[in-house]
Amino acid sequence: MLDIGGDIGAVVVIMPLDLVGQEVDILAEGQDVSAGLDHADDHSHADEHGHGHGHGHGHRPHVAVVRRPMPGASEPVPSLIYPEVREGRYRLLMKGTDVVVMEVDVVGGQVTQATWPTVS
Repeated sequence: MLDIGGDIGAVVVIMPLDLVGQEVDILAEGQDVSAGLDHADDHSHADEHGHGHGHGHGHRPHVAVVRRPMPGASEPVPSLIYPEVREGRYRLLMKGTDVVVMEVDVVGGQVTQATWPTVS
């Protein structure tokens, strides 16, 4: 269940299977992509099912790629879920990099769905 409404939406990204366990940062358009790259991530993600962070000290919010049940899928699907995201344009980057892989537009009260781009 996602807590969305008003100017708060959510983002669901279908991911490649080989990225399960990796973490992906989300940054609002206009935020410096290099901010937080030197932040020591000293908290555990051992039992993480994809949570975001809002520490306010240069830490880039991120979630883990986790296999989750999805409607219509016969088996769990690798995905990212950013549960409470303020309306706007966002960039997604692999944790620890400054390379923007994709962008998404979040609309308040809605779930934005996207698919991670594959390398051809």
